[in-house]
Amino acid sequence: MTKNRKIAVLIPCYNESKTIEKVVKDYKKVLPEANIYVYDNNSTDGTDKIAKKAGAIVRYEHRQGKGNVIRTMFREIDADCYLMIDGDDTYPAESARKMCDAVLEEDVDMVIGDRLSSTYFEENKRPFHNFGNKLVRWLINTLFKSNVRDIMTGYRAFSYDFVKTFPVLSKGFEIETEMTIHALDKNFLLKEIPVEYRDRPKGSVSKLNTYSDGFKVLKTIARLFKEYKPMAFFGIISFLLIVISVVMVVPVFHEYFITHLVRRFPTLIFSGILFIIGILLWVCGIMLDVISKKDRQLFELMLIRTEKGSDKYEENK
Repeated sequence: MTKNRKIAVLIPCYNESKTIEKVVKDYKKVLPEANIYVYDNNSTDGTDKIAKKAGAIVRYEHRQGKGNVIRTMFREIDADCYLMIDGDDTYPAESARKMCDAVLEEDVDMVIGDRLSSTYFEENKRPFHNFGNKLVRWLINTLFKSNVRDIMTGYRAFSYDFVKTFPVLSKGFEIETEMTIHALDKNFLLKEIPVEYRDRPKGSVSKLNTYSDGFKVLKTIARLFKEYKPMAFFGIISFLLIVISVVMVVPVFHEYFITHLVRRFPTLIFSGILFIIGILLWVCGIMLDVISKKDRQLFELMLIRTEKGSDKYEENK
């Protein structure tokens, strides 16, 4: 039963005065037992005052960036279920109860509000955002052998265990990508629920920059792929360098066997250097893969301690 379980609705906000009142009231209506937290991220349009008047608990994070806000939220708030939404009124509240029930009743660690399977491509008026979502989805599903339909959605529900063991490293909008990859790597239980999406109302401006933030997301994917799957990352580069070195050196050896002369010493030296670098990268991949597996073992031990802490939290409520 979810009646006595604590739900926290988390709303990171930066200049959302046009929509925040409606968002707070909508979620208070569908989740009347929940505490609704609005974390203001240096807004200059009175977002915090409007949210407080609407009934939200308003707190502040002065380090700019959505990742910084979520880091503070996850540290400060204790709950059985965390529902994260945006303050721009693009996610209707009707799916909130279903997402929270998946965490509280089915022990799901992260529920993903899947926009891309419903109305996102019809509602979103920014074609490069659509392309970016598809590209990021393809990259992560290919690199991490998964089948997540919406990687960058801001509509998610989390368990206590996920929130208290997720190391937030990103500072900005790439945080959703980091969450997804972390959950896949650490074998958390995921569930996707299709949710309706509507574009921002007139007068509400997106803070997401298609190109700079898109580049940060791609950079984050590359970084996490290197850190979580070092053998694959360095193995691919190693394989390419070794193949290039072999292709370059074959004509040199062919010429030598015919003429018994080496006329292209620069090519021979360069291909040899590439081959050595390739071997070194392969060895680096092996060593880092061992470290990565050890980190997973330590994470599992930390997760056990977190689960015990969650049980104590339940007893003390």
